[in-house]
Amino acid sequence: MFSLHIDTARTWRGGQNQVLVTVMGLRAIGHRAMLVAHAAGELRQRAAEGLDLIPLAPKTEMDLSAAWRLARAIKQLKPDVVHAHDPHGVAMAALALSMSTQLAKPPLIASRRVDFHLRGTSLSRWKYRQVDCFVCASDAIRQMLIADGVPPARAVTVHEGIDIGRAEAAPRAKLHEEFWLPHQAPLVGNVAALVPHKGQRHLIEAAALVVRQVPDARFIIAGEGELRPALERQIKDHRLEKHALLLGFRPDVLSLHKAFDVFVMSSVTEGLGTSLLDAMACGKPVVATRTGGIPEVVVDGQTGVLVPPRDHQAMAQAIVSLLNDEALRQRMGAAGLARARKRFSAERMVQDTLRVYQRVALHPHREEDYASAR
Repeated sequence: MFSLHIDTARTWRGGQNQVLVTVMGLRAIGHRAMLVAHAAGELRQRAAEGLDLIPLAPKTEMDLSAAWRLARAIKQLKPDVVHAHDPHGVAMAALALSMSTQLAKPPLIASRRVDFHLRGTSLSRWKYRQVDCFVCASDAIRQMLIADGVPPARAVTVHEGIDIGRAEAAPRAKLHEEFWLPHQAPLVGNVAALVPHKGQRHLIEAAALVVRQVPDARFIIAGEGELRPALERQIKDHRLEKHALLLGFRPDVLSLHKAFDVFVMSSVTEGLGTSLLDAMACGKPVVATRTGGIPEVVVDGQTGVLVPPRDHQAMAQAIVSLLNDEALRQRMGAAGLARARKRFSAERMVQDTLRVYQRVALHPHREEDYASAR
């Protein structure tokens, strides 16, 4: 099976990590996988060694020049399937395949990692009609696509995966030394882009409550994004400058997880949450919001604690309970690691993805499938 993978993002987030894990995993079991990525993007930099790479940097979602170059590459390479991993990648692949004069075009597979409804614009409707199968990161996303009119047979759930061995081998970040923190200060971590749906403002509100009961607690937020200035002001308003640190983008996220005592995912919406998988693979207990695909990952009361989204009081209470009970942290962390090994390994994700390729390559969709679903 020869798959061509497309991701046009310049930044590095959980989705780009999943692309790399998928491509490397397919190659490891003997399947050819080529990557089309932004020429100046972090994904291309990280995938530079040992991978077939094609640079592509579309200026817009309807960049006809970039689509034409991709069409020529597809015609020359003749992949069995084309797998687009981000919305612009779906548009580029759909345009490229529509330009092709090949009688037998490869089917188009699209990853869906966010629990947002499909946009109702004419462009969005057109490009998603070209998709033969959506690979959904969670059942919650799959159900949302079906509600948006995607035929059930053309949406399949493949939970994302984590390289357990890589997580276990990661060294522990020395955050106390790096930031001159009190030696015994417990660390509460969050790793996510600083964007509204990740909900860090609710985490900072919770932090203000937590430090009243656990004065030494420190909140470590790793990630970059548009909300940094607003979060900095919020931290200052709550006088949390010594208690809450915004680290910015960090390439050593697994090492950060190793240093955390508790990991918190404060998202308002979330497709699945690969940072949760990282935390579990590092043996850490989690506090997370009960939204999107998160309940498919976290077993409430066993691997962590689920709280309502936007409820900083419930979040604070869960964090304090874990910080004050080392035995509970150890028990939940061990249960999370066992669950990650069993349900969320990279090997399982790659095998499930390969099965989708094989099925779709044999039975690509027909255009009338969509008409009958509306």
